[in-house]
Amino acid sequence: MSDDNCNKGDILIVDDNHTNLGVLFDFLTNSGFKVLVAQDGESALQKAQLANPDLILLDVMMPGIDGFETCRRLKAKPSTRHIPVIFMTALSDTVDKVRGFSFGAVDYVTKPVQQEEVRARVTTHLTLRKLQKKLEEQNQQLQREIEERCQAEKKYRSIFENATEGIFQANLNGRYTTANPSLARILGYSSPEELITTIMDIGKQVYVEPMRREDLVALMQKYDTLNEVESEVYRQDGSTIWISENIDTVKDENGNLIYYEGTVAEITARRKDAVSLRDARKRAELLLLNILPQPVAERLKKGERTIADSFEAVTVMFADLVDFTEFSSQISPTELVEILNQIFSKFDRLAKQHGVEKIKTIGDAYMAVAGLPKPQDNHAQAIAEMALDMQEAIAQFNTETDACFKLRIGINTGPVVAGVIGIQKFSYDLWGDTVNTASRMESQGRPGCIQVSAPTYELLQEHYNFERRGSLEIKGKGKMLTYLLLGKKGAISKLPLSP
Repeated sequence: MSDDNCNKGDILIVDDNHTNLGVLFDFLTNSGFKVLVAQDGESALQKAQLANPDLILLDVMMPGIDGFETCRRLKAKPSTRHIPVIFMTALSDTVDKVRGFSFGAVDYVTKPVQQEEVRARVTTHLTLRKLQKKLEEQNQQLQREIEERCQAEKKYRSIFENATEGIFQANLNGRYTTANPSLARILGYSSPEELITTIMDIGKQVYVEPMRREDLVALMQKYDTLNEVESEVYRQDGSTIWISENIDTVKDENGNLIYYEGTVAEITARRKDAVSLRDARKRAELLLLNILPQPVAERLKKGERTIADSFEAVTVMFADLVDFTEFSSQISPTELVEILNQIFSKFDRLAKQHGVEKIKTIGDAYMAVAGLPKPQDNHAQAIAEMALDMQEAIAQFNTETDACFKLRIGINTGPVVAGVIGIQKFSYDLWGDTVNTASRMESQGRPGCIQVSAPTYELLQEHYNFERRGSLEIKGKGKMLTYLLLGKKGAISKLPLSP
């Protein structure tokens, strides 16, 4: 095994079968992991406590305490509860799996184990564990920073309120009867006397909002105290600031308001910071929605660590600008990006129009899917309509710009797995044979045409016109029957027939 710097993670294997133990030990060691072994539950608990491995592969059926009980004890201890546990068992009953997950396991491997499956699952959960640790560290650092800022704010607030806050008393006629120098300074007057003699109507001369004082008086009639009431006010020079008022009311024995008094603090900077923070959060949320589908973004914001879903029936489309690589060598980078932006922006609008989820762009290629993240029955029709509209859009673009671009589009229907990958830059992507076949439909299609697979054809044949292209040798798939989508039945096709 290589040195510790190449160690991919520490794994504890718990299995009473010497053969299984040896095979897994050799395989995982050769794969770059540091491996510890235990042959029963008691030994596993001790070694987990001492070694604190990154992951535990735990057999269910063992002498003494079985795997379920071992897992329960591991999760009961604060020092080991964080360690991911993957069960290894010949049990395949759903109840047993549910039982394992109820004890805190993160995954299940059915015996006889497949080495590549074990390596894939181990690598996945170690990656997730590392990401979790990193997020925990970042969260701890954030909490420390928040605490430090809170402490600093409390200290600043105490100094500010005790040394510079304005103090006032006002009557029901809307005039200040008492004011201190700080209030005069906050409102831009040279002295309290100037403030009191100048301001004859607080509602009109102080508050920017015309009915603000009337609203506050109504609240004072109902409540004895108003805390941190924020208002925009005029200074003497006509400029505006934001203040926060703490108001106490003085009432007669019948509860009628006689006058009110309180303190004033300027909070213009805080308000600007709050507005900036709110705007920044909105921009961040919009950016997240531009990267991920809304349902997936919401799940990520709620704290889900692993987002991966299986979809039984979706339709995937790849579109490529033919000969764009050669074209790109003839123009400047700025012009290249501008052209791609114009074209892909048209495609983005079409995706939104047809309820299609854009997945990504790869160079001059565009990938989209219908039927996820929310399943839909008309996924094939949605992609077909978008593909036809994309061909019209590129034709219109050629007319407007005197260009001669052609789109080669490939479509396939079937099951996929979709999820979020990445640590620093999230990406929503698709995996599965359906995606690979859709890509082949595009790469081995014809310029200016929309090539679809047989499964897609079966879903669309009643409502769309097709030209049967015949069986093609598709790389990695062998002979496949393919069709060219021409347009809706009853409509004049705008797409060329295959030469």
